Amino acid sequence: MAVAFKSPRRVLPGFGLSLGFTLLYLGLIVLLPLSATVVKTLGLTWGQFWHEATSLRVLASYRLSFGASVLAAGINTVFGLIVAWVLVRYPLPGKRIFDALVDLPFALPTAVAGIALTAVYAPHGWIGRWLAPLGIQAAFSRLGVLIALTFIGLPFVVRTLQPVLENLEPELEEAAASLGANRLRTLRRVILPELLPTLLTGFALAFARALGEYGSVVFISGNMPMRTEITPLLIITKLEQYDYAGATALAVVMLAVSFCVLLVINLLQKWSNWRNRI
Repeated sequence: MAVAFKSPRRVLPGFGLSLGFTLLYLGLIVLLPLSATVVKTLGLTWGQFWHEATSLRVLASYRLSFGASVLAAGINTVFGLIVAWVLVRYPLPGKRIFDALVDLPFALPTAVAGIALTAVYAPHGWIGRWLAPLGIQAAFSRLGVLIALTFIGLPFVVRTLQPVLENLEPELEEAAASLGANRLRTLRRVILPELLPTLLTGFALAFARALGEYGSVVFISGNMPMRTEITPLLIITKLEQYDYAGATALAVVMLAVSFCVLLVINLLQKWSNWRNRI
């Protein structure tokens, strides 16, 4: 007697079609441009690639781009946690206005953000006029680059943390307090372990956003070679000079380093999740 086997019923209808559309979309939007960047770079010999990627001017731009991006993402991780905590846990007057202001860097064009930050932090600006007598030059310096990258990266951390904080049970803190833990110990042993994977995600998003930023930085930095010149600006400069191979060489270096950093952060997230389950 023959037994008829039924194929397992798909949970979602049209799985094959939706999967094919997803792969096609990602291939056209993400993989194809990245592949074209790598293929264009293959037109260089190893010596030419090394020369393009390691000249003194390029190395100085790497240090500024990666260093300022990491520092800005770290600042946003700390203060983004504070902002998200206040927005979730405290009934502030005008809370919706503050919550909407967090999204302002999302909606504001980056060039407009750069012009606004330059006007505020210039030596005669609203804030710059108070910093100048102290010997602090915010605009047209590396500090200006850091300010711009911090400005555009804050929403990524806040919006990543808010849903997790909303789902974090206050009973955990009450239980820790009933067992004699003070606020600092509760923060270190109860709250931060729960938030660590999300904090790493927010850090990664803010870092990736800052690393590719161009519009807001190009105005406030001053674009001085070897001092305040970022790598995206060098890429644009090479493109304007029709040096496509040189521009893609820098882009491949940025892409490779960014991928390695994000891979490390993802591994740290998995390790943190595994540790929390133990």
